Amino acid sequence: MKTKIPFKSLGKKTSYTFNYDFNLLETFENSHQDRDYWVHFSCPEFTTLCPITGQPDFATISIAYIPQTKMVESKSLKLYLFSFRNEGGFHEDCVNIILKDLIKLLEPKYLEVLGDFTPRGGISINPYVNYGIPSTKYEEMANFRLLHHNL
Repeated sequence: MKTKIPFKSLGKKTSYTFNYDFNLLETFENSHQDRDYWVHFSCPEFTTLCPITGQPDFATISIAYIPQTKMVESKSLKLYLFSFRNEGGFHEDCVNIILKDLIKLLEPKYLEVLGDFTPRGGISINPYVNYGIPSTKYEEMANFRLLHHNL
């Protein structure tokens, strides 16, 4: 099935922005709104800067969601994640910003973000955050997954 959607970046020469930019994100309509299913993204080349030292922090960012009506276009997601490159943010801030931005963009049924950051100073930090539509089974799912994360 061929979809004609006027994307800003898909199918065009890639221009990278290394300062945080929510507006890089684009969506398209979920063609399978009649069922629940998972969409999972893994970005093993995520980079941000320590807000104190300015040193680079590297991570694999994993994003998984159950769509409602909108889907995120993958190239726009890649460019959005790359836009964190010159931003100073603690690991926990990064995953929470990504979660909040994707909730605003997609209004998903369920969403989770995991940051698997490489060790610096002998310690790795792996923040996890999630969301489910309030007062639904997806909120219950979010609570369950949060309470049982890494058990």
